Amino acid sequence: FLNISAQDSIQVLWERGNAYYTTEEYQQAISAYEQILSSGQESARLYFNLGNACYKAGDINNAILNYERAKLLAPQDEDIEFNLRLANQFVVTEIEALPQPFFVRWRNRIINLYPADAWAGISIGAFIFFLGLLGLFIFSRSSSLKRISFWFGILAVIISGFTFSFAGRQKEKINQRKHAIVFCPRVTVKSAPAQNSTDLFLLYEGVKVEISDSVNTWKEIRLSDGNVGWLPDSCIVRI
Repeated sequence: FLNISAQDSIQVLWERGNAYYTTEEYQQAISAYEQILSSGQESARLYFNLGNACYKAGDINNAILNYERAKLLAPQDEDIEFNLRLANQFVVTEIEALPQPFFVRWRNRIINLYPADAWAGISIGAFIFFLGLLGLFIFSRSSSLKRISFWFGILAVIISGFTFSFAGRQKEKINQRKHAIVFCPRVTVKSAPAQNSTDLFLLYEGVKVEISDSVNTWKEIRLSDGNVGWLPDSCIVRI
């Protein structure tokens, strides 16, 4: 009964948040969505709606943060990608990403076609198909059927292996949360994890960074253009 009650309250909060958003009461919508998150529930749609409410309320940093979190759970969603690009237009710091080899771009594009659960389902389905073909290969008396089941079985194993690795890659991104958004209006990136170290460059709020190391209250961050430096962890929020 407790679970049903909890689920009912989450549904009520969801509907309330959507109703507040419709009537342009964005702060109340944000509060309702955040209550759902505080209960331990999360989904791409929830982060997307929260991002939309933050954007309408003028909170661009939190809009970007929640769009990025939504994208992490649903990397193939075009609406999330579009709204994220819209919000990023307000970011002052312009970063030109380093070009990637074509095969890396293709691999990332393929991996981002589906979330982890979908890739895992495809992998399991392909493996079950392989087991069926293996049985056909073992018990069939027809040489042509054996030959067909053999080659299709190899293909099924390859597909299962690749899609399993894709699922692992997507799950790793969700679990590790290596990226973050800068929330300080303006912060100086340092050459070492110390306040008296050399100043390297300035960053403004809204920029997405990759966390590559951590020392006490400092995080080593890497930008998409290859620049590396240290920031106090109070200036960033993990995606």
